[in-house]
Amino acid sequence: MSKEKSKATVAAPRRKERTFFQNVVRYRVLIFMCLPAIIFFFAFSYMPLPGIWVAFVKYNYRNGIFGSKFVGLQNFEFLAQSGKLLTLTRNTLLYNLAFILLGNLLAVFVAILLNEMRSKWFKKVSQTMMFLPYFISQVLVGLLVYSLLNFDTGFVNSILTTLGMEKWQPYADPKVWPVLMVIIYLWQQTGYNSVVYFAAIMGIDAEMIEASRVDGANGFQKIRYIILPSLKPTIVILILFALGGIVKGNFGLFYNIIGSNSILYGTTDIIETFVYRATMTDFNFSTASAVGLYQSIIGFVIVMVVNYIVKKIEPDYSLF
Repeated sequence: MSKEKSKATVAAPRRKERTFFQNVVRYRVLIFMCLPAIIFFFAFSYMPLPGIWVAFVKYNYRNGIFGSKFVGLQNFEFLAQSGKLLTLTRNTLLYNLAFILLGNLLAVFVAILLNEMRSKWFKKVSQTMMFLPYFISQVLVGLLVYSLLNFDTGFVNSILTTLGMEKWQPYADPKVWPVLMVIIYLWQQTGYNSVVYFAAIMGIDAEMIEASRVDGANGFQKIRYIILPSLKPTIVILILFALGGIVKGNFGLFYNIIGSNSILYGTTDIIETFVYRATMTDFNFSTASAVGLYQSIIGFVIVMVVNYIVKKIEPDYSLF
């Protein structure tokens, strides 16, 4: 009897795999919903790819991208010969690392606090107030920071003068700006970043939380044993995505706050601001393209390495 069943199983026809076009027809509704994102990434991520060739030529407006003279890696020598490659890369990496780690940590903390609020009115007001800084222009942020920290008429120095204390000169002290830049970034981005984590918390099975209450778990135990483990996949994936741009600095933030203050360049100059000054001086777009390619390659390598490590530790949390 068992032999007959095994033969029947072997003889059973295999299910025919669907082709690509059959899957497109089958899942046409889902594809239609993803169409705006597909168009966006195709237009801004894939269509500009041939422009990478600019990094390897001496770009000439008359001849165009593919008609310009090929110079190989000569454009990549710009940063190396400037003697600032290590400093610029270090500043960019350390700032972005602080932004990613502290930003996600604070966003998780804020999302948990919002979830624990019982007053819906106060929760909505708090979300709105924390979300507003994200919509403020970087130009206005720079103006606001200058109004607060200006040596002559700044709000902080006005208070210090009133209290009989000496004025503070932050725009002449490079050491304080790493902390100030991180604080400014967190103030502007935390409300926006917390939305994803708050949505993930809302997706947690309510029966699990109710069961923990029945078992006598307090608020801290609920956060430690239910909410944080449930947020772990979201945290890992968002950090992996953020690491892809760890070599790309926040140009708008740094340029509008630091500007052309060369005293602060030692601790605040990142790759984007340096390339911008160099490009605006001699209009060398090939150099800017070479630096962009350099950033992309470093970011790609970092994502691949971190994803490989995560896959070895927790395969379910890796990107691929």
